Amino acid sequence: MPTRSPGSTPLSRSIAHPQRTAVRQDDLTLSYADLDAASARVAGLLRAKGVEPGDRVGIMLPNVLQFPSCYFGTLRAGAVVVPMNPLLKEREVSFYLRDSGARVVLAWHEFADAAHAGAEQADAECILVEPGAFESLAARCEPPAGVAERGDSDTAVILYTSGTTGTPKGAELTHRNLRRNVEASVALFGIDERSVTLGALPFFHAFGQTCALNATVAVGGCLTLLPRFDAGKALEMIERDGVTIFEGVPTMYAAMLDHPHAADADTSTLVVCVSGGAAMPVEVMRAFEQRFGCQVLEGYGLSETSPLATFNRRDRERRPGSIGLPIEGVELRVADDDGAPLPAGERGELMIRGHNVMKGYWRHPDATADAIDPDGWFHTGDIARIDADGYWFIVDRKKELVIRGGFNVYPREIEEVIYEHPAVREAAVIGVPHETLGEEVAAAIALKAGFSVTAAELRAYVKQRVAAYKYPRHVWILDELPKTPTGKILKRAITRPAPSGETQRSDV
Repeated sequence: MPTRSPGSTPLSRSIAHPQRTAVRQDDLTLSYADLDAASARVAGLLRAKGVEPGDRVGIMLPNVLQFPSCYFGTLRAGAVVVPMNPLLKEREVSFYLRDSGARVVLAWHEFADAAHAGAEQADAECILVEPGAFESLAARCEPPAGVAERGDSDTAVILYTSGTTGTPKGAELTHRNLRRNVEASVALFGIDERSVTLGALPFFHAFGQTCALNATVAVGGCLTLLPRFDAGKALEMIERDGVTIFEGVPTMYAAMLDHPHAADADTSTLVVCVSGGAAMPVEVMRAFEQRFGCQVLEGYGLSETSPLATFNRRDRERRPGSIGLPIEGVELRVADDDGAPLPAGERGELMIRGHNVMKGYWRHPDATADAIDPDGWFHTGDIARIDADGYWFIVDRKKELVIRGGFNVYPREIEEVIYEHPAVREAAVIGVPHETLGEEVAAAIALKAGFSVTAAELRAYVKQRVAAYKYPRHVWILDELPKTPTGKILKRAITRPAPSGETQRSDV
């Protein structure tokens, strides 16, 4: 039987200082006492809606003041959080809710149409989170007396990720997974009750959720929220709120560095900046440190690893370009195609074993068995090497996913949407280099005989059906896509045609 313990969340471990500011969004603030009470009312609301321990609850919110109360309120009720990007469209909302079996989705009011439509298709209840109205609704419900009892091995969060298989799979992260990763983040980043963390990473991602939200709240620090990243606003908040810890993806660093007012910004309170989500260019790292007088430390992880797996240490030599060293309690190795370990210096698939590895993929036992071997090693799909001193480096990606501004875009998912267009015969989605986003999404398409459609029309078709960061900004219509001798589309042979053959817009 799994170990049972009194219910606990990062919030419940930090309310020893009830009047300390927990979260702020510009002029609005919540103390730890406020956040505790608000989360209790959300738990009461969910209970009133029939949510029981172990049930799934979708949270479809940007980084706003209500996110922490909904997140901790869901955990307080003993339910499982299913984080969802608020930019998801109707079909995507429906899939997340149907696949997870969520009874309820708490959705930001500005995205009501997609949330309501998707919830209706999935036979789930959509509760809109509109400031004032939502709090009034929750206040009418009786809050539970305490936190629901959950075990270490019980699922706390289901984070959806699809690798290259197209159909998203839910990575089940347990209470132990998250607690141990929070403890590692706190120690490695140096977060304490005096810390002010800039909440610019979306909390529906593992990086922002574990390393910013949960880690800061767990030690009684302050989290200052930025609902939509803007480099100028971020610099303003660092100065205004005395931010000590900034966590972001490389594109955020580049945008702040290149902002017209970067030279005038007072960032003297910054102590540690954490980079993840994609490899940071060494020159961007050096320039950022020189400009803002802080230390940038890079790490590595995935949704399936809660997410932190490696990190550069504050008190040891930092090697730019390296993802650092394994976190405490986690093992790494480089393996060949058969899973056999390779010696230092050799390149192979990075494999991870430890307390951070997920329980498995929700309701996908075969995919879980493919990802985690009988000895507990998780196959990352990334190609890595280790140097003679034990520092790790990501060399390449075995997976075909595109990382656009720190957001994962899974080609097969987008290809499935493209194939729904009646004129499309073949489609291949790939990433192309982009100077600020790292990669941009592109699609090479061959049409059926007798059909005519423009690249711009195809781009607009996909844009209507997927989240804004996913649709291909570049669409190329070709007579034929390159293939292997067996007829499989050969993506590495797809080359970017002359400008006349593609759409040039790169709007976000």
